[in-house]
Amino acid sequence: MGTDAPRTRRSGLLKFLVGLLVTVLVLAGAGWGLGWWTVQRSFPQTSGSIDVPGLESAVTVERDDAGIPTVVAESDHDLFLAQGYVHAQDRFWEMDFRRHVTAGRLAELFGASQVPTDTFIRTLNWRGVAEQEYELLDEPTRAIYDAYADGVNAYLDERGGADLSLEYAVLGLQNPGYSPEPWTAVDSIAWLKAMAWDLRSNLEDEIDRALLATELPPEEVARLHPGFSFSSMPTILGGPAAAAPAANGEPSPIGASPDEDADAAAEASASLRELRTALDGLPQLFGPAGGEIGSNSWVVSGAHTESGLPLLANDPHLGPAMPSIWYQMGLRCAERSERCLYDVAGYTFSGLPGVVIGHNDRIAWGFTNLGPDVADLFLERVEGDEYELDGVRRPLQLREETIEVAGGDPVTVTVRATGRGPLVTGIGDSFARIADAADASDAGAGDIQLSLAWTALTAGTTPQAIFALNRAQDWDGFRTAAALFDVPSQNLVYADVDGNIGYQAPGDIPIRSVGDGTVPLPGWTSANRWTGSIPFEQLPSLYNPERGIIVTANNAVTADGPFLTADWDLGYRADGIERRLAEALDGGAKLSADDLAAIQLDTRDANAEAFLPLIAELELDGDARAGADYLAGWDGHADADSGQAAYFAVFWRTLLDGMFGGLPEGTRPAGGDRWFGVVGTLLGEPDSSWWTNEQLGVAGRDAMIAAALDSAWSETRSLLGSDAERWSWGELHTLTLTNQSFGESGIAPIEWLFNRGPYRLGGGSAIVNAIGWDASLGYGVDWVPSMRMIVDLSDFDDSTWVNLTGASGHAFHRHYDDQAPLWQRGEQRPWAYTPDATDAASVDRLTLRPAG
Repeated sequence: MGTDAPRTRRSGLLKFLVGLLVTVLVLAGAGWGLGWWTVQRSFPQTSGSIDVPGLESAVTVERDDAGIPTVVAESDHDLFLAQGYVHAQDRFWEMDFRRHVTAGRLAELFGASQVPTDTFIRTLNWRGVAEQEYELLDEPTRAIYDAYADGVNAYLDERGGADLSLEYAVLGLQNPGYSPEPWTAVDSIAWLKAMAWDLRSNLEDEIDRALLATELPPEEVARLHPGFSFSSMPTILGGPAAAAPAANGEPSPIGASPDEDADAAAEASASLRELRTALDGLPQLFGPAGGEIGSNSWVVSGAHTESGLPLLANDPHLGPAMPSIWYQMGLRCAERSERCLYDVAGYTFSGLPGVVIGHNDRIAWGFTNLGPDVADLFLERVEGDEYELDGVRRPLQLREETIEVAGGDPVTVTVRATGRGPLVTGIGDSFARIADAADASDAGAGDIQLSLAWTALTAGTTPQAIFALNRAQDWDGFRTAAALFDVPSQNLVYADVDGNIGYQAPGDIPIRSVGDGTVPLPGWTSANRWTGSIPFEQLPSLYNPERGIIVTANNAVTADGPFLTADWDLGYRADGIERRLAEALDGGAKLSADDLAAIQLDTRDANAEAFLPLIAELELDGDARAGADYLAGWDGHADADSGQAAYFAVFWRTLLDGMFGGLPEGTRPAGGDRWFGVVGTLLGEPDSSWWTNEQLGVAGRDAMIAAALDSAWSETRSLLGSDAERWSWGELHTLTLTNQSFGESGIAPIEWLFNRGPYRLGGGSAIVNAIGWDASLGYGVDWVPSMRMIVDLSDFDDSTWVNLTGASGHAFHRHYDDQAPLWQRGEQRPWAYTPDATDAASVDRLTLRPAG
């Protein structure tokens, strides 16, 4: 991806694809005609009529010139059955791949290399929890999931193999016996567990603190994990200039508790480092986990808009994928009645019924990750099949799982769990050293292993929340739906056609008896436990604030209220949005949808703004002077065509390596908001030891910055050429849209089939236009605004939207990547919603008829 080294998270995936080079040779040898027939045979029928078993009445599917469908039906049953059919038409391989991930069945597709991944997923038991949630569904919701599955299966009954998707043709050469099984409602619900896992917030920060604690004193660990500055950064409920800082205690060393003085940090470090490596190796369907997973959303009331009614903006930041994680769609009842309740449009997930983000005829809503701490690691004393709790040996919960392996024998694994959660140590080849934990730190018997407590491992009600949200007609209905949304916890912003705006934080968020969830604690005492969940009525909420603006960008919600997490996003994006809104409204101006769309593209780099005045004052010579002169006059915006942005990025990466390159493996800076905060504070401490690097022969802030400027000038010349006038950030900061299953095979012809790009981009980490990159890896794009939308409550047909890729999941289909250039340029498409508008925008009309 760009200039990055391959990411470790998929390093083992699809090694068997070496053999699949035969695919390309066969296609080439048979000629272009046969090759094109093989590619396009899976393209779906989008006009005319098709008989579909299970339908009660005819359903129409109108698609616009981007292939975005609007489904119109006479009943809820037919509406969601048709949604399943249409999702399968465009995205079934994606759906099939995802359900193998969520069920821990990747080895069935790709062989023995995926057994460790499957073992970990089976240990967390995503599918088992999804099965429990299905049993808890009320009858109307269960009927929706079942109807959706019937629609998917109606499509599967028509096609198989390469007729479903090109990926099956490629897979068939290595795994010829594979045929997808029927879709089930549980397949859909399990996808919500993947969503919850990749948005699980601070588990990596917990591991990071524990690893840092093995080499640094507590005050320096705290310095490298700065808390949210309530006095200088905006909060969601308070806006700019929020309340005084809340008290934040220093995190305790790993293994410590109020009544124990364990020295477990050093002993457990190998186990934790191995766990972190294992987590990075898991398929991450939404992108890199941790602090950089974020999003922007904001809503402004009619008091500030040209129309006099609210505007709502949203752009979730997720890992880029080909096809995009999102699928745009409209779901409409031909006539609203008790049999048919929906008139909703927005962004869906293929494989899941309903609309996740969007609007209906009365309300609009957007999501950003709330990011509460909902997962904790515990140290457990384990001996044989028993663990210790309060001095008593208790039996572990044991469960056997059989993993089928393509081209090999089945593998049986035993999953072990304490009352807190599953043991995530010693569960596969890639976790071989994880049991080397803190034995020497305590006199008790047994090996030290790690258990994981996570709210998503308990059956919940999120599968019902989506439909309640889609049906909601007012603020009360919206909050009723939000109360069902337990995992993953999201910031929900709201607007309605009556002019109201609001915010609600939902979620199953634990209450801890001790500690703040920032470090692993001993599990052998019940003093360290979760005592319940925060009641929904106590979770933050806001309705029609006086200032008429609500901004969420993963920043802290409020300095008051129940404890949610110690690891908020530090607020740089939220501050950027607030600044732009204030500038736009200065003097009483009114906002339009175009104004909000422009704010989504803001590339102001607050980190650069902090450095530029200091760099300008330094006494420099040589390449460092050349670099400083080059930055002089730069406005600090990370635009794609900016050479200064490219040079500053190289400088920033070089500086981080010079200051923090000696940190323990697995804790190196990624360079986002957390490190903006760390280094930004150190700029005011020019004699701090963090500015000293004996290997480089530099000491002090000014010397370190000069050395980084000097080294970065040489590196940028080597990367972009000797003519600085021709440098550009977009040349370094590139995005390759990568197929999640076949896109990192290491075989160029196969990657060419499914990947698209590179796309040259601006933006960056902790910037409003959050096209992020990981400084520990390179300059290429690692997470993106996965979609952008602006909803106009005065006229839904004046709303706009854009997807990262396109509607289709079929390689070489005209809608496979047709929205990517628009997304790259920051443009959005018209979003037709009303019947007249969707009819006018329609270029294809398909009628799904009851079979027989």
